[in-house]
Amino acid sequence: MAIVGLVIGFAMFFIGLYNAPFELNVKGYYIAVMLLIAYSAIAVQKVTRDNAEDKDILENQNLNG
Repeated sequence: MAIVGLVIGFAMFFIGLYNAPFELNVKGYYIAVMLLIAYSAIAVQKVTRDNAEDKDILENQNLNG
């Protein structure tokens, strides 16, 4: 579902940007910002998941050993 939401969000953003009456350099700026935001959101999600998995592994090791 997250990937579907991401794809729909990108599609809506690019359709809106395509129809916007901005110059090409302004459109490029908006695209670059959108890609940076998407990359940051994915990176934060991955780091949060990895930290939670590491915490679970450490707790299991302490319980077993």
